[in-house]
Amino acid sequence: MKNLCIEYGFTSLNHVGEELCGDNVETCVRGDYTTVVLADGLGSGVKANILATLTSKILCTMVANEADIEECVETIIQTLPVCKERQLAYSTFSVIHVDNNGKGHLFEFDNPEAIWYHNGHTQDFPNRQPLTICGKQVFHTELSLSEGDMVFVMSDGTIHAGIGQILNFGWQRKEIMEHLDHNVDAHMSARAAACLLASACNDLYLDRPGDDTTVAAIRIHRRMEVHIMVGPPVDKEKDQFYVQRFMEGADKRIVCGGTSSQIVARCLGRQLKTSFDFPDREVPPIGFIDGIDLTTEGVITLRRLLSLSEKYVSSKDLTPKTYSKKDGGSLLANIIFEEATHVVFFVGQNVNAAHQGLDIDITMKLKLVEHIAENLRRMGKEVTVNYD
Repeated sequence: MKNLCIEYGFTSLNHVGEELCGDNVETCVRGDYTTVVLADGLGSGVKANILATLTSKILCTMVANEADIEECVETIIQTLPVCKERQLAYSTFSVIHVDNNGKGHLFEFDNPEAIWYHNGHTQDFPNRQPLTICGKQVFHTELSLSEGDMVFVMSDGTIHAGIGQILNFGWQRKEIMEHLDHNVDAHMSARAAACLLASACNDLYLDRPGDDTTVAAIRIHRRMEVHIMVGPPVDKEKDQFYVQRFMEGADKRIVCGGTSSQIVARCLGRQLKTSFDFPDREVPPIGFIDGIDLTTEGVITLRRLLSLSEKYVSSKDLTPKTYSKKDGGSLLANIIFEEATHVVFFVGQNVNAAHQGLDIDITMKLKLVEHIAENLRRMGKEVTVNYD
């Protein structure tokens, strides 16, 4: 079993007044390799979006299929439409292509230099080498990342942040690295770290970005499989079998639902305790079972989780991606959004007697799980849903 995984995340700010972002990020996971491409199209608006989208999609497809970088750049030059005003077919790019052990390549063309977070602080890559391809200078870095490492790539909106507003000359690279040193740690997800940097840029722009701004990050971390039991299984005679299967092979275990919690506690021969604290009045309190990492109420907590997941996967949402609140939905989100790499749902399809007379049915529960699972896949998680 592989012990390390690559995760990725990104956040974008649109140029003020523009519906479309002139930057685009494409990702691809193929076998052991993860490919992330950030492209910045010339200018802003529709034209820039087209240039960035074409560039990122072509590069991501070719690099993921192990095409030579010279062939990739040549294809981009021949494919991009030419801007009538400036007579340029121009899009900058940063490409990360890395396997689950942290080995791979970084290619950069005219984007701000990538930042390496290693051993708890940011630094430059010491082995960054220039290549001349089709008359253009592309920088190549051979990657050898360790657990807890992150790589940040960004469009030039980051270093332009604050120009003519808060700062005279924008946000310098050294200041960006200092900000990351003070606010990022090795346990933070790539999505949370990228959002943190983009949010700081937005603050410097006073919420009115003068340039499209995108930050993308990858992080290498240890594999974590989380099992989530939702609802009682159909065959009550097999409760012990279902609980045993739920318990096996997981790094963390979560039970959602009062009836499910009672079944797990009974089959494990342990006591179920309920908290009387209400950190959030809209979310029922959590419970406690020895050997279970988190025990929550069912449908209402899952609704909160779905709402949080919608914000988490939005590349334009700047709210923090880690949650300090102690309600069941926030605790559940921290585990499966920030920590988990693999999520396995065990969904019981039995009609819950506790829901009779309420506006809750089995279809609602299944739909909630399906939507949450889809958002988790958009986060880059490997998700399995078992129906019992």
